[in-house]
Amino acid sequence: MVETGRIRVAKDKADLVKFLISTDGRTGPFQTYVDIIVFAAALGAKHNKRVPLGEISKREPSPIPQEQFIVRGYDTVINLIAITETKNLSVLSFSENQSREKRNYIFEEYANGGLEILQSEFRGAVDYSERILLILSSERVEHKKDSEFDLSRFLS
Repeated sequence: MVETGRIRVAKDKADLVKFLISTDGRTGPFQTYVDIIVFAAALGAKHNKRVPLGEISKREPSPIPQEQFIVRGYDTVINLIAITETKNLSVLSFSENQSREKRNYIFEEYANGGLEILQSEFRGAVDYSERILLILSSERVEHKKDSEFDLSRFLS
């Protein structure tokens, strides 16, 4: 683990991340790299897909300063993913630099896993925004099914 105070992106996912942002006349579904990475980490965590980064992207997108996540309130997501993964509140310790390093490392790997899921979902897609809406819609339907009270279990 290398402590940088920055959130890193795997080199093999850099093009995908760049394509998902709304710049250079493109209308990507996300406004910032930070938004993309947090969405990917949440998706990776939801599907329990944690993937080591391997080679790190040094250019676009270069490692993102952690302050950009904090300003948007996304440090909460980083912390929740770390707690869920380690099942230990000490990972939130602010006195130890290693705790921040560990939280970031876990978050980066879940983001990388989420980006892998997105790569797979986007194969053959023309409109990434539409595909993301489909992913979110199917997640919502799945969640609704899980939370509905099902009377059929009382029938025998």
